[in-house]
Amino acid sequence: MHKLYSNKKVIFSLMAPGLFVFTAAILAPILLSVYYGFTDYSGIGKSSFIGLENYKTLFQDSVFWTALRNSLFLAIGFICIQHPLAMLTAIKLDQLQGKAEGLFRCIFFIPNVISVAVIAYLWKFIYNPNFGLVAKVLKNLGFTGQLNLLGSGNAIWSVLVVLIWHGFGWGMLIYYTGVKNIDPVMYEAASIDGANGRDIFFHITLPLMKPVIQVNVTMAVIAALKQMETVYLLTAGGPGNETQFMASYLYKQAFQSYKYGYGNSISVMFILICLISTVALNRIFAERGE
Repeated sequence: MHKLYSNKKVIFSLMAPGLFVFTAAILAPILLSVYYGFTDYSGIGKSSFIGLENYKTLFQDSVFWTALRNSLFLAIGFICIQHPLAMLTAIKLDQLQGKAEGLFRCIFFIPNVISVAVIAYLWKFIYNPNFGLVAKVLKNLGFTGQLNLLGSGNAIWSVLVVLIWHGFGWGMLIYYTGVKNIDPVMYEAASIDGANGRDIFFHITLPLMKPVIQVNVTMAVIAALKQMETVYLLTAGGPGNETQFMASYLYKQAFQSYKYGYGNSISVMFILICLISTVALNRIFAERGE
């Protein structure tokens, strides 16, 4: 068996299917996207090589920078609001035990299994300034004006609330799994030594959850950068471009404005930003670990 797996031909034959799928499904599309980013291709007909013109236009495109700023704003919202709440909820669920634990775990995860289209239109009704749930609650509280939560100045905050709510269950479930993997003996020993809940959280739970936090935070940043479907159905990037995100702006340029080459230049920048963010987060967590 050792001789068999030492044979280079055998090794290559075992790796070949995976390499083929990776090349065809991931590497080739990326390289093709890089190539089209240097052209004026409209998606139809022939294309001409224009060098760095798309990237020069991109760096002067105010909407692109708005989209990037919104994506980073969403990432900060995920990290600073969604994930601390998800972690605390996971810890509380672990303390519940019994049937209540399973019931609340399912309740918190329900938004993640609902269709994105349903989520978007549900919140459209909730935010409706005339007959929405928020409007009804404000009216009962004595508010006589009309508040358009999807209007200018409010839309980005309203979108943030929807996306935090929608992805909350997934983040909570990952933290919940991490909490469950901590040996209960460590908690018992800490309690015997006189540690309170705060000490246990900061000196046992949080350090042991570091790998889970790293994965969750990295996924949150990438999810924020590639966010599109919910926002597209909820506001379509409006009003104006106030809720435009990188992925939705890429779609708009490539498939609505027929600037396929320009859209691919945005996708290349999108990939680079994702890579830089991932490497930076890995280094941050590695330094803290040391």
